[in-house]
Amino acid sequence: MSVRRAALATLAVAVFPLTAAQSGARGPSARASSGPGVQAMIAGYGGSILYQARTVSAAASTIYVHGRSCAIAAGTPLAVLAAVRRAGGPGFAVRDYGHCGGSPANSAQLFVYSLGGETNRGQNGWEYKVEGASGTTGAGDPSGPRGDGRRLRSGERVLWFWCEATAGGCQHTLEVSAQSTTVARGRWLTVTVAGSDNEGARHPVAGAIVTLGTDFASTDARGRATLIAPASGGSYQLTATRRGLVPSFPETIVVR
Repeated sequence: MSVRRAALATLAVAVFPLTAAQSGARGPSARASSGPGVQAMIAGYGGSILYQARTVSAAASTIYVHGRSCAIAAGTPLAVLAAVRRAGGPGFAVRDYGHCGGSPANSAQLFVYSLGGETNRGQNGWEYKVEGASGTTGAGDPSGPRGDGRRLRSGERVLWFWCEATAGGCQHTLEVSAQSTTVARGRWLTVTVAGSDNEGARHPVAGAIVTLGTDFASTDARGRATLIAPASGGSYQLTATRRGLVPSFPETIVVR
């Protein structure tokens, strides 16, 4: 979590100790233009999955904060949350540290403080990552997650997760990969698990549990493990978890 965002989290708890219902924020407008199709996942406190990974359209939309209608630009992490909510996913609550309104340019200071009923506490709370790296701007900032004018693109992965903040940043988020996305029935498959820090730097993770079908294994010091492919053909999800870290996006493995 960036210093600026951590400071906002502290301010939100200390100055505005409101529940999500009291915040005045309502769900996103049902009317939304098209936006990039991104893969979204939400991981809550303790690594619980609040929203399974799936593709949503990060379209321009509107949310309501303290009775005001606030425009959200397409291709922003906040547009992703709005899309998830429209799809029946968990609700969220925001505070406005600026003055949002009809222009997305005024939504840069919207701050997500509650998601799926889990509300920020002290330095711990909601953070987002794009392709494994934490954003440096507010979730609704139309300048994009890194403030360079580049918004989300189709096919990218957007993770919202509960951050357990330390001096070194949030806990690592897991990523799992396989030597091949296609494997013969009953054959061995080598997989690798890495953990990404706030900047997106990846490090091997030992002791992660990888699962494919009914088989599972623990990774070694290099972050590697070997699994046996299911005996039946089809598409299966490869996942990785480890206590204290954020679960991985699933990878699809085709068994032939």
